[in-house]
Amino acid sequence: MTALRFGVLGCAEIARRRMLPAMAAGPATTVTAVAGRDRAKAERTAAPYGAAAVHGYAALLERDDVDAVYVPLPAALHAPWVERALRAGKHVLAEKPLTTDAVDTARLLDLAKERGLVLRENVMFVHHSQHAAVASAVRRGVIGELRAFQAAFTIPRLPGTDIRHRPELGGGALFDVGVYPLRAALTHLGHDLRVLGAQLTGGPGDEVDTAGAALLSTSAGVTAQLTFGMDHGYRSGYELHGSLGRISLDAAYTPRADHRPRLVVETRAGVEESLLEADDQVVNTVAAFAEAVRTGGPPEEVSRVQAELLASLRQVAGLGAPGDHSPATAADSRVSSADSSSA
Repeated sequence: MTALRFGVLGCAEIARRRMLPAMAAGPATTVTAVAGRDRAKAERTAAPYGAAAVHGYAALLERDDVDAVYVPLPAALHAPWVERALRAGKHVLAEKPLTTDAVDTARLLDLAKERGLVLRENVMFVHHSQHAAVASAVRRGVIGELRAFQAAFTIPRLPGTDIRHRPELGGGALFDVGVYPLRAALTHLGHDLRVLGAQLTGGPGDEVDTAGAALLSTSAGVTAQLTFGMDHGYRSGYELHGSLGRISLDAAYTPRADHRPRLVVETRAGVEESLLEADDQVVNTVAAFAEAVRTGGPPEEVSRVQAELLASLRQVAGLGAPGDHSPATAADSRVSSADSSSA
C-alpha cells in the first residue's frame, strides 16, 4: 500500500512533539512537507523527517506530493485553512475543536463529503483501547443500568503569552480542555444529549474563560456532569454510575504510550482494580485516519454533534455568539434549565 503523504500547516508543539513522530512511525503514512510562516522554524521541524520546508501555508496546499494536510493551527484559524485544504483536494486532519463555530463545522463536513475527502477532528483519546474496555464493562451490566456520567479535565495555569489566553485565536478553557469531557460523554452516552445548565468563568484580567462546568442529559434522563479548566490542579478522568455500582478511569485523556490505565469497579461486592494494557493513542489516531482515507470512510457525525453542543453550552453560559469569547462572571453565567430552554 502506498503511504499517505502528509503536509503539516504550522510548527506547533503538538505537531513537533507528538503528531510528526507518529506520522513517520509506520508504513501507512509519511511526512513530505512542513509549512511555516518562519522558514527557519519550518526547516528545523521538517529536517528530522527528510521533509520539504515550505514558506507559507498556501504554498503547501499547491504541492502534488501532499495527499493529506494536518492542521495544528490556533482554533480560530481552523475553518479558513481546513476549507482551503479541502478545496485543494486534500484530506484533512485538524486539531480539536474542528472549528469554533457549529455552522462552520457543519459546512466543512458537508464540503468534505461532497468532494469525497476525509475530514477528521484530532481527538486522540477516543482511539485508546481503555475506553473500549470501559464500554464493554458497561454493556456486560457490571454496574447495572447506567444512571449518570461525571468527567473532569483540568490543567495548571498556562503562561500569559500562551495562545489559549487569546480570544481572537479561539482561546479559552471550553475549546481547549472542555472538549475532552464533552467528547467522553458523547462516547459513552451517545449523541442524544442536551445542555441543561452551564457556567464559564475567567479570573481577574482574563480575556477568555479559564474554568467551566456543564450539566447535560439524555432523553432517558441519564445525566452528564462536566468540569474543565486551565487554572487548576491537574485532573484527567471520568466515572460512570449505575444502579449496581460505579466504574472510574484515571489518566483518561492524555496518557503516555507506556502508561497502563487503572480501571476501578466498585459494587456491593467490593472494589476491583484492573491494570489495562498500555496503548499509543497518537499512533492509533494517525493509523485510523490513514485507514479512513484508504477505505473512503464517511464523515464523523460526532464532530457535528459536538460542535452543536459547544455552541449550546456557550449560549446557556451567557457568552452569546461564537465570536464573543469574553469570560462571563460567576454571577451572570449561571443559567437555570428554565432560562436555557428559552435561550
